[in-house]
Amino acid sequence: MADYETVKFDIEGHFLADTEMIGVVTLNRAAKLNAINPQLVEDLGKVFDEIEKNKDVRVVIIRSASEKAFSVGADVAAAASMMSELDKAREFVATGQKLFRRIASFPKPIVAELNGFVLGGGLELAMCCDLRIVEKGAKLGNPEVQLGLVAAWGGTQRMAKIVGIGKAKELILSGRQATADEALACGLVNKVVEPDELHSEALFMAQQIADNAPIAVRYSKRLINMSFDVPIEKGNAEELDAICSTFTTKDLQAGITALFSKSKPKFTDE
Repeated sequence: MADYETVKFDIEGHFLADTEMIGVVTLNRAAKLNAINPQLVEDLGKVFDEIEKNKDVRVVIIRSASEKAFSVGADVAAAASMMSELDKAREFVATGQKLFRRIASFPKPIVAELNGFVLGGGLELAMCCDLRIVEKGAKLGNPEVQLGLVAAWGGTQRMAKIVGIGKAKELILSGRQATADEALACGLVNKVVEPDELHSEALFMAQQIADNAPIAVRYSKRLINMSFDVPIEKGNAEELDAICSTFTTKDLQAGITALFSKSKPKFTDE
């Protein structure tokens, strides 16, 4: 496992787990509150290359090395330096969009562990994740319009799918910051916990997923992701193909055997 300039990567497991199956990606630009610059985008891409190849990792957590913020979004200094160089600005935004699309469609489920300020590109990164757990006292928002910018790393697209178009317009067009409780109420996050419980709860949530059959989990994530974009008939057809594919897996055999023997199944991703 390698550490990168702006990101750390480890493999952990919940203390009740038999094996470690959770890849923990830590944004490690703490002095800049994990402001997202081209180096952080590059490092995240390399980390996810590593995770995709690692068969031991079944679920991913993204968290922060900073106690003050998950991420405050795009590095304003880096963005300001591109104001007179539109080609560089377009490349930076397009590269970020490509990375975030990859994270959103990554075959392994991802849990965002959110603390402090979760703003701009930081919230857009969190919205790419499958589940979001946030500490009490955190602030979440897309303040881009307050600077004269647009939430262009998928913010205008993903938030509406998560919270509904009305709430998305309220938050994005005002640029205001929502509390953790408001984010929970509108479905932007899945759970709110005390700060000292954040990582343990994220590990617990990730472990619940990691204990399940990996092939079935991957199919399920892909099917849910496509549900907004295809007619129900197409979605049903994809479900049919997916479930038929699971019928031939060793994991299904293990699951059924464990059910009848009242034991915990041991899935091998086969």
